[in-house]
Amino acid sequence: MNQDSIVSTETNPGEPGQSRKVFIKTYGCQMNVYDSGRMSEALAGEGYVATEDMQEADLVLLNTCHIREKAAEKVYSALGRLRDMKNERQAEGREFMIGVTGCVAQAEGEEIIRRAPSVDVVIGPQTYHRLPEALKRARTGRSVVDTEYAVEDKFEHLPDQSKAVSARRNVTAFLTVQEGCDKFCTFCVVPYTRGSEISRPMEQIVREAERLVSAGVRELTLLGQNVNAWHGEGQGLGDLLYRLSEITGLKRLRYTTSHPRDMDDRLIEAHRDLDMLMPYLHLPVQSGSDRILKAMNRRHKAADYIALVERIRAARPDIALSGDFIVGFPGETEEDFQATLRLVEIVGYAQAFSFKYSSRPGTPGADMPDHVPDEVKAERLARLQELLLSQQHAFARSCVGKTIDLLLEKPGRLPGQLIGRSPWLQSVNVDAKDVEIGDTIKVRITGTGPNSLFAEVA
Repeated sequence: MNQDSIVSTETNPGEPGQSRKVFIKTYGCQMNVYDSGRMSEALAGEGYVATEDMQEADLVLLNTCHIREKAAEKVYSALGRLRDMKNERQAEGREFMIGVTGCVAQAEGEEIIRRAPSVDVVIGPQTYHRLPEALKRARTGRSVVDTEYAVEDKFEHLPDQSKAVSARRNVTAFLTVQEGCDKFCTFCVVPYTRGSEISRPMEQIVREAERLVSAGVRELTLLGQNVNAWHGEGQGLGDLLYRLSEITGLKRLRYTTSHPRDMDDRLIEAHRDLDMLMPYLHLPVQSGSDRILKAMNRRHKAADYIALVERIRAARPDIALSGDFIVGFPGETEEDFQATLRLVEIVGYAQAFSFKYSSRPGTPGADMPDHVPDEVKAERLARLQELLLSQQHAFARSCVGKTIDLLLEKPGRLPGQLIGRSPWLQSVNVDAKDVEIGDTIKVRITGTGPNSLFAEVA
């Protein structure tokens, strides 16, 4: 699920003569991609225009992720290169500002300034709406660190998207509806970097969704660290999905990432009732061993997870399951690992993400005894990934011959080729004439590739 990307949303350059350029490097998850887009919009009012060329930027922001191993060191390495650029610009008499945002910023705080004095601003994920003011303060010559959890609703303080931004939207978009986590899994830093669970008000979400759809978006993916923990006044994520399904012009809905404990009856009913809710669910389990699940503080057992999957599939038989797995959690034995393999065989995954356990400072898992040797973790991960990949390929083959609705998202590599995603989130290549990006067409799946499907117009 993680990715590194560059946000390049053009923004209003502001008044003549006041234009600056910002380059945002985004590490990690889809929520960081969303956050980078909103930061770009927040900076528009200060006269910043986004650029894909770091060399021409007046401001470089590193929007960081703390999930992966050595994430902080990766950021410090990048900051070393930016320091050299800043020295060159200052020698030329030009402004060049550096900002660190996101989860590494939250976790490291003042330490970033200590190790990288060239950094001007450090902004946590709950305070990036304060970024324009922080930059103004930093121009007075003192670095600004703002990682206190905001009392105010940051989304209410962010500007509405400009017409220029909206006009260049893709046909798909992310929309954050929930942030933070109260689960405190012993391997995870999210509760410490993103804070406790917070849900945006339903009508605020609906307003943003309506603006996106009016700008040409046809598919929305709702985001949250525990997205199905979203709640309003007596309402849950299922209710939100029913409400969003009423927006004229919206064709598809998805959401990620879910926790098994928050899959309630109303959400399962939404999968049954809403055709626009795509039959794909990312539902991490992490391990098939009850002993390891308890050590992880997942607060469910393998049998609970399997029973939940059966209920979901009873409501939506064509649903494709995706999951997350951690191999080699402290104390994991071969017997525990075999339990994970058995769970995978029972559930059957269309996609999955699997990783070797790596400790995060400050999490309970880091202080647990009986850490598994890296060579054992690597060998187990290879066996698990072999099984998961075989299931992924089997699912892809099962799609051949099916006729599906395909939302066209972008041009392909070949002339006349277009690319969309299947209801099950696979990339689909098709040759089609007299259609446009954003159209939904019926196609028949004709073949599979290593990571995509091929289709013909039905």
